[in-house]
Amino acid sequence: MNLPLVAPAIPSSTEVLRHTAFFRELAPTQLERIAIICRVESYPRDASIYTLGQAADDLYVLVDGMVRFTIGMGSRSTQGGQVLKRGEVFGWAALVESAQTRIATALAITPCMVLAMNGEQLSIMMDEDHTLGYRLMRQLNELITGNLTAFASG
Repeated sequence: MNLPLVAPAIPSSTEVLRHTAFFRELAPTQLERIAIICRVESYPRDASIYTLGQAADDLYVLVDGMVRFTIGMGSRSTQGGQVLKRGEVFGWAALVESAQTRIATALAITPCMVLAMNGEQLSIMMDEDHTLGYRLMRQLNELITGNLTAFASG
């Protein structure tokens, strides 16, 4: 008797956000509002999620798999980059008002699933709810500082 294959359960967007350090300080109602603008995307191994110079539209949470995040400026980029794992946030340029394009590359080094959210829509929510905006900007500051410190140290 052949049993049908069952796809692994995809956690709800709210559940993913709740277990992601970047969003952990938010209230349940705030998480639910953000979850509305989220979409699940899947990438095969060696697929580009985004590349240096592309429009910085979305912020991502890695739900499953591994992603190589490599920052670049002009002709300089990190050698190996940073390997991101489940629960990490990347694509932060989508929340930086002056950033029109990506300054990094994100490559799926294993098959992966991400939660993507439009940066412009999230920024509008942050403007409307200053507590949400403040908490996410604090997290964004830590994320950018960590990425740039890793880049500078090689």
